[in-house]
Amino acid sequence: MARVVPEVEWDSEAPYVAAIERLKAERNAVVIAHNYQAPQIFHGVADLVGDSLAMAQLAAETDADVVVVAGVHFMAETAKLLNPEKTVLIPDLEAGCSLAESITGADIRLLRERYPGAPVVTYVNTSAEVKAESDVCCTSSNAVEVVESLGAPRVIFLPDEFLGKWVAANTDVEIVLWRGHCMVHERFTPEEIRRFRDAYGGDIQVLAHPECPPEVLAEADFVGSTSGLVRYVDENRPSRVLLITECSMASNVSVNHPEVEFVRPCNICPHMNRITVPKIFESLRDMKHEVTVPYEIAGRARRAVELMLEVGRGRGG
Repeated sequence: MARVVPEVEWDSEAPYVAAIERLKAERNAVVIAHNYQAPQIFHGVADLVGDSLAMAQLAAETDADVVVVAGVHFMAETAKLLNPEKTVLIPDLEAGCSLAESITGADIRLLRERYPGAPVVTYVNTSAEVKAESDVCCTSSNAVEVVESLGAPRVIFLPDEFLGKWVAANTDVEIVLWRGHCMVHERFTPEEIRRFRDAYGGDIQVLAHPECPPEVLAEADFVGSTSGLVRYVDENRPSRVLLITECSMASNVSVNHPEVEFVRPCNICPHMNRITVPKIFESLRDMKHEVTVPYEIAGRARRAVELMLEVGRGRGG
């Protein structure tokens, strides 16, 4: 913690952390945090950490009765889909996602009318309502595998346009796109990457998430999912790295790699930032805000996720 959280900040957080630990024991609860969460959450109170899908899968592996999701709303919904018997809480109901909010179930029904017979592949970074209208879900690491598993000449791929373009560049299947974007990843530019390369004389490894624009991915040394980026650093240990993704992730990964210099182009997700240590404390204290998925949606949405897991291992969002 000392490497990523200043002592003056930790002094104000420590009483909340202690209270959270007591409440977790009392309620048989776990806190699951996304890689984009602030270090004081990721390293301070989280019991399990991972990307959007891994969070839900890890929740299923615990015997906890209560799961607090330190992430955005669609992540809490996915955790509930895969753990229907557990109480799932999110500390702030306003923690949304620009990408998930870019499409609705009604949009998918219209697309099916426009492209009859084309199966719908939906990124897990979507609402349960959207998952329920889909044939199968995918993650950023298995998107190509899922698309090709359907054996269809044309596939509707939703909702991330840039991830869809990356898939289209890596398969012969015709990809019908939707113009949804992540407000963090869409802001990166190739000029920004080139400035960093020039500043360090080219001595830097650029790792990018496929939710970034294609011209940004073209500048990267490696393109991978959230878990894929972490794995690349673990396995290759570059001397200097530029992570083209949400800013907090570099802080969290750097704790395990003091030998790696992390250069940080700090694009922060305002939705993730709505989750704080005090709000996690309040969530456990008051058992709020419980996340539920309507019965008529849950079964179909769960099936779309389970089909994805049958195709591939679903290694990250």
